[in-house]
Amino acid sequence: MILDESRRNAVEAAGFLNARIPHSPRIGWIAGTGLGDAAGSLRVTAAFDYRSIPHFPVATAPSHAGRLLLGDFENRPVVIMQGRFHLYEGYSPAEVTFPVRVMQEMGVRRLVVTNAAGGLNPSFRTGDLMVITDHINLTGANPLTGPNVAAWGPRFPDMTRAYDRGLIALAENAARTAGIPIRSGVYVGLRGPSLETPAETRALKALGGDAVGFSTVPEVIAATHAGMQVFGLSIITNVNDPDHPIPATVEDIIAVARQATPFLERLLGGVIGQLDA
Repeated sequence: MILDESRRNAVEAAGFLNARIPHSPRIGWIAGTGLGDAAGSLRVTAAFDYRSIPHFPVATAPSHAGRLLLGDFENRPVVIMQGRFHLYEGYSPAEVTFPVRVMQEMGVRRLVVTNAAGGLNPSFRTGDLMVITDHINLTGANPLTGPNVAAWGPRFPDMTRAYDRGLIALAENAARTAGIPIRSGVYVGLRGPSLETPAETRALKALGGDAVGFSTVPEVIAATHAGMQVFGLSIITNVNDPDHPIPATVEDIIAVARQATPFLERLLGGVIGQLDA
């Protein structure tokens, strides 16, 4: 069966990685556009190009290095993806979330997802950090479609607390301690890659969205299915004003994301440093 093969592939990839590292990670981190260098203080024990990992897809999006780093961050063993996969690249939902399944088979119990996002909330400013409190899935896809893999999770996972409230509280505490201003809000996931029209921006705001992007939602669904605690953080790289639209370029988005990485690293360091080792 295809699903048996999917799990076998994830188990094989996890075994490949676990055999080459001293400690299996309990924390995973998926870094988004322009954010691959956010874990600069990571003490790297092993690094792998995605091409070298059995069954792993290859990152094609700009600024996504396509490397998996393992090591210690805030004295906690972590696995970090420098670059993720997107539906707009032509990958299936199962391929987009394959790394989450590999992390699950490695023993990861907490997942951090970060992304670059466009602001919908008019009070947001370019460069803001937004803690994701919930999401709206408008990708038209779900990684759980099809027969369920019972070993990975239940047929109908509850999504009312997809973003862990305890981890959000840790982030709020870490932000206060570090003096880093943060926002919070709802992330809207689209398939992409075309950016939003003014009319679409108005519609997304009316739905209750505070930020919009082309990633994160599939991984969070898979992680919730896996029983992981999830913490999500968006870098607001531009603010969409439908009445006065300003074209956004990928280059500008990446530049803003990179400028925000020191603040993101300090905030996530504060969160991860509060977790059980």
